[in-house]
Amino acid sequence: MKPLTILLASVMIMTIAGCYYDIEEELYPNATACDTSGITYSGTVSVIMQQNCLSCHSAASAQGNVVLATYNDVKNYAQSGALAGAINHSSGFSPMPKGGNKLKSCDIRKIELWIASGIPNN
Repeated sequence: MKPLTILLASVMIMTIAGCYYDIEEELYPNATACDTSGITYSGTVSVIMQQNCLSCHSAASAQGNVVLATYNDVKNYAQSGALAGAINHSSGFSPMPKGGNKLKSCDIRKIELWIASGIPNN
């Protein structure tokens, strides 16, 4: 092979080998442990909702006619299974956040544990 061809082939291989989607949790699964102790609506679930959901699902911006601003709002979607289905991108549910990646697996786990514990208003 000619030196230029070898150089181009090497650059292409390095470029292709270096292109992949980095998901921190998959690359470093034990980098940060998920603390699932003491999960409450007010201290855990509502914080996740504020950080990830309320920009589109507040009373002022109820996209898809979904509001997740209060405990009762979130409770209704949790009881119906729509909340877990949406954040897990499950078949039959509109994946949330819309057009984005799933929430952090730790946040999903916390919401699922809150639901499994009976959806308490605590």
